[in-house]
Order: sequence, then C-alpha cells, then structure tokens
Amino acid sequence: IIAILGGLPLAIYLTLTSNKGLKANRFAYGTTGFLLNAARSIPYIILMVLMMPITRLLVGTTIGVWAATVPLAIAGILLLARLIEDALRQVNYGLVEVGLASGATAFQIVKTILIPEALPMIISSITTVIVNLIGFSAMAGAVGGGGLGDLAIRYGYQRYELELLCYIVVVLVMMVQIVQVTGNALVKKFMK
Repeated sequence: IIAILGGLPLAIYLTLTSNKGLKANRFAYGTTGFLLNAARSIPYIILMVLMMPITRLLVGTTIGVWAATVPLAIAGILLLARLIEDALRQVNYGLVEVGLASGATAFQIVKTILIPEALPMIISSITTVIVNLIGFSAMAGAVGGGGLGDLAIRYGYQRYELELLCYIVVVLVMMVQIVQVTGNALVKKFMK
C-alpha cells in the first residue's frame, strides 16, 4: 500500500514532466529520473543496510518487522514509479490531445484519461512489484526482519534443516502464484 501511495504520484510526476508531458520540465524530469535510477540500482540487501539510520529515525529500531517495512516500502516505491510511468506513457497521445482540445486541465487528463486507460498495465505493474516485495521480504529475514526469510535463515540455513527450507520455498511459491493469478484476473477484467 505504501509503495502504491508513493509510487503512483511519483510516476504521474515523471510522466507530466517528461519531454512529451503536459508540464514538460527537462531539469525536473532529468534530476528526478537520475535519482530514481541511482537508488534503484542499489541491490536490496545493501539498501536495507544503507537505510538503517533512516529506519531507526522513523521506527526507532533497525531490527524486526517494522524496521524491514521501511526499506521494503522504498524499494517498492522506486520500482513501481518506473513501471507505472511506462504504463502511463503507453496511453495513446491522441486521447490526451482530445482532452487538451476540450479544455481539460492536467489533473483532469491524468484522472479521466491517463489512469483509466493505463489501469490494466498499472495493475500488472502492481502485481509485479508485490511479487518482488515477497522476495525482498524473504531477504529481509537476513537482517532480523522476521517472517519466512527469518525462518529460512535461522532454521533452514543455520541449522541445516532442509525440509523446513523446502516448506518455506513452497509457501513463497504459493504466495507468488496467488498474487500473480489475482493480478492477471484483474488485468483481464479492466482490459478494454
């Protein structure tokens, strides 16, 4: 939810300030895009470590479920912003021109043209990010983030209990499959 709340506005901002955007601003787009790409290039396990001071500031600790939420949310926002930006860019520009010719504001065009037209791709993007976050959350167990990753590290790896490790992998695969099937069904429902 945090990734959607942060990623969607950031994607809209990037779309509006891009070269063909309604509020084209080369400097704003270039700066934001550079920072976004730079942050996205950091591997998740390193991002967790780099964000420890910010995590401690926000949630008061660097270990546990709440501490794992901060880097997970940031990783989700960064990934989702780029995926939704791509989805918004694929909307036929002729529809945007019709909105402009009708006197619509940038906000109205985003609300009534861009988002509804890109909705199937946005849902697909959200599905992809959720699947990635499931993998990232398992990785968060390596730094005391709790959950399945913690079980996999503490019992499956450190105690060499391969049977438990296999169960955890099966649960993760099932979670991903449920998310993917649900996402695909929603995309099909909203496809025009």
